[in-house]
Amino acid sequence: MQRIVVGVLVFLFIGCEKLEVPQGEQLTEEEVVAGLKEALRVATDTTVRYLNRIDGYYGDALIRILFPEEAWKVKAAIEALPGGRDLIQDLVIKMNRAAEEAAAEAKPIFWNAIAALTIQEGMRILKGDSVAATTYLKNQTQDSLYVRYKPKIQAAMESVGAQQAWEYIVDTYNSLPTTDTPLENRDLSAYVTHRALYGLFLKIGQHETKIRREVQYRVTDLLQKVFAHATS
Repeated sequence: MQRIVVGVLVFLFIGCEKLEVPQGEQLTEEEVVAGLKEALRVATDTTVRYLNRIDGYYGDALIRILFPEEAWKVKAAIEALPGGRDLIQDLVIKMNRAAEEAAAEAKPIFWNAIAALTIQEGMRILKGDSVAATTYLKNQTQDSLYVRYKPKIQAAMESVGAQQAWEYIVDTYNSLPTTDTPLENRDLSAYVTHRALYGLFLKIGQHETKIRREVQYRVTDLLQKVFAHATS
């Protein structure tokens, strides 16, 4: 296991920079990619656990799902009503709760993409930038994730009351005498799904970059040794 970890750190987290591996620790391409797969599994599992909990999305300002920007007229009109701000805030919280509930759906799709990683693809990732592995996962899984996420998001939105809250806001907005163009869209799940996936990949990319650059994420003696040598 130590040889695999050394291989992954040498290439994934240092990129193209050359690092001399201690004698007896020379690795084959197959071993390096095996280590890369293991690192990707750890990174994606960590991210899924982070998101699949209360405030996984809502508690993180970078990925918190906000009221749709394209519906700003609706937001402004509702907030002007008595109790309107509370209605908007309630919807925002419930959208994030739906995303948190659905986050676990990513894990098996990520694992399938990681298992399919070839030596050629692995070497391209190893020579890439600080989020090269994340970019690979996004390219391989985004469409499949959307197909799997959307019905789960929709079910979760109904479960936590987000869909009902949205429909109430739509009906309230459409009934206002100042509304010149009624809002027709009653399905908010597509928007929440897109924002949930954006947050998912952003957090994976952050995790990848932190391991590359920050000493406190080198949590074993082996990691400290490899990165101390690489940055010296």
